[in-house]
Amino acid sequence: MRRRSEPDAPASAVGGVNRNAPSDGPPGAAMGSALPPEVAPGSLDAATTAKVEALIEEEEGAQNRFRGILAAIGTAIAVVMSLFHLYAAWDIVPTTTLRFMHVGFALAIGFYLFPVARRFRHRFMPWDALLIAASVYVTYYLIAGGDDLQDRMIFPEPMDLIVGWALIALVLEVTRRTTGWVMPVVALAFMAYAWFGHLLPPPWAHRGYDAERLIPHLTIGLDGIFGTAVDVSATLIILFTIYGAILQLSGAGKFFVDFSFAITGGKASSAGRTVVLSSFLLGGPSGSGVATTVTLGTVAWPMMKRVGYKASDAGGLLAAGGLGAIISPPVLGAAAFLIAEYLKIGYLDVLRMAAVPTILYYASLLFMVELDQRRLSAGSAAVEIPAATPAGELVRRYGFHFSSLVAIIVFMVMGYSATLAVLYAMGVAVVLSFLRRDTALGPSRLTEALASGAIQSVGIAATCACAGIIVGVITLTGLGLKFADIAVDLGGGTLLGTALVTSLVVWIVGLAVPVTASYIICAVVAAPALTKLGVPDYAAHMFVFYYAVLSEVSPPTALSPFAAAAITGAGPYSTTLQAWKYTLPAFVLPFVFVTDPEGVGLLLSLTPQMNWGDVAWQIILATLGLAALAAACQGFARTRLTILERTGFTLAGLLLVFPALLEGVLPWLPAPHWFGLALGLALVAVQWAGAWRLPA
Repeated sequence: MRRRSEPDAPASAVGGVNRNAPSDGPPGAAMGSALPPEVAPGSLDAATTAKVEALIEEEEGAQNRFRGILAAIGTAIAVVMSLFHLYAAWDIVPTTTLRFMHVGFALAIGFYLFPVARRFRHRFMPWDALLIAASVYVTYYLIAGGDDLQDRMIFPEPMDLIVGWALIALVLEVTRRTTGWVMPVVALAFMAYAWFGHLLPPPWAHRGYDAERLIPHLTIGLDGIFGTAVDVSATLIILFTIYGAILQLSGAGKFFVDFSFAITGGKASSAGRTVVLSSFLLGGPSGSGVATTVTLGTVAWPMMKRVGYKASDAGGLLAAGGLGAIISPPVLGAAAFLIAEYLKIGYLDVLRMAAVPTILYYASLLFMVELDQRRLSAGSAAVEIPAATPAGELVRRYGFHFSSLVAIIVFMVMGYSATLAVLYAMGVAVVLSFLRRDTALGPSRLTEALASGAIQSVGIAATCACAGIIVGVITLTGLGLKFADIAVDLGGGTLLGTALVTSLVVWIVGLAVPVTASYIICAVVAAPALTKLGVPDYAAHMFVFYYAVLSEVSPPTALSPFAAAAITGAGPYSTTLQAWKYTLPAFVLPFVFVTDPEGVGLLLSLTPQMNWGDVAWQIILATLGLAALAAACQGFARTRLTILERTGFTLAGLLLVFPALLEGVLPWLPAPHWFGLALGLALVAVQWAGAWRLPA
């Protein structure tokens, strides 16, 4: 762990946002210093709370919890940041000014709220004041420089270089405070490559760049720190974090959890089904894997334990459900907004491409939990729902929260840009919150939501700015094109081999850096290898996105499984392995996007040779294949599988989901999916015929 929150830390304001303030009990009322608002007070013991908070802070950074005037100042800065970006969404702000201000706000809030080290937590130190002053000056210098500064990027003045060096140092430090050491170290390694790359052997060598060429490229132009990633962070991501904060403070998250428990209660498979349904409803608006995992775990783990789930199994399922938040519309993860910008398409197109894979992901989880009930011999277990309120009554009281699942999409379908769509969706959420007194976003709560949204965006903005250093070096040195050739060579010149190499690269990068940074780096390094072999650019980027997300359940950055393990008491690595088991079937799907010409049908995209019937057929094959792979992963179908049956279900599932896997190996098999379908049906028939066997 990078750093832990102090168990004895006072219950105080987080950057001026009092997350422990007394509440009149609305759904989603803030109840913990770092826990999501849906987590009920007293649902975790002190030790578990400390562990979970530390894991959340691994993703979001450990924040100061100021009181009094310091808290008020933190709140004021964060609210001003939100108001500035809301204004920029409504009116025109020059591109360079918006990006400079966005990074400037992130630096100032980052140095104010995130301590340089744990021992200085909850104290505003003199060096933080100096860093904030330096951030303000650098931002002022960049904005005041205007077009003249941009014009002399090739021949910078000495002061330009000094400010550039200062900006890089500030970005690296704020990234270290909010996300840890890895990203700054990787960025410094890439800068070293830019300086000393001429000393390397081919194909890695380049001409080499000195500070006068490198520093302006990274700090003045729009190809480095202020590149595409920061642009997306400033125009879209922060708006969605504000929107998510508004939904949480109005009680949407609590409603989704209670509703899921209410409609699935009283049945044998309630525990698993509840996790799947509530993670889908809660994850879509939140976009946070760790927060979703913690919220579900605190209320679902006791029920899962009652029906026979082992701690590691339950933790794995909770983490898998939380992971779905990063790939679920309408918010997805921050990387999804970058996909739209890199491909120059609308965000609605990204949502369209993510729709079927998201449904298939949750279908895969549902197959797994249905098999869990058989495997655990819990068919007769009765489960009590934790909420006494019936589903119908919950919908009557708080059903307006369902609008958050569709509001953004409706506005985009009406022709509004993603920026205006989320802005109007915020307005709808605020207005609808006044339908009930306990959810109303009055001045105090609205201020808290604005401040919370800005604070949550700081870590993402810092990550995007730091990733901009890496991307700037890649574009300057031509490393992306070189790596594409290397990946194709390592893959033997075949599409399947290159896809395997690319997935491995994305996965390894994702082990070290967050999903957003992983996607940013691999979008310019790994995706070109696939497009070079004829894969559509949108399919290549979705492939990279999904494998970047897969790193979230892979140690050492497996924050969701680690958080689930803290709640269930299981070992973190055994929980991570179980999370792999639950998510593995669905993550075969990205290979279909890039290796099967008709696989883009799963992205709801058509080639000239396809029609919507072909798309439906692809979805049916994928669904059946995921069911077969789920049985293979669980080792259970109608009854416990033998080794031979398990192998057969694995082969059947791969042939249905990923027929290109064997087309090159078995050229005599012209239609692998038909063979897979026949094999799967035969195995199901064998299972039904042997249903008299009792599961172990």
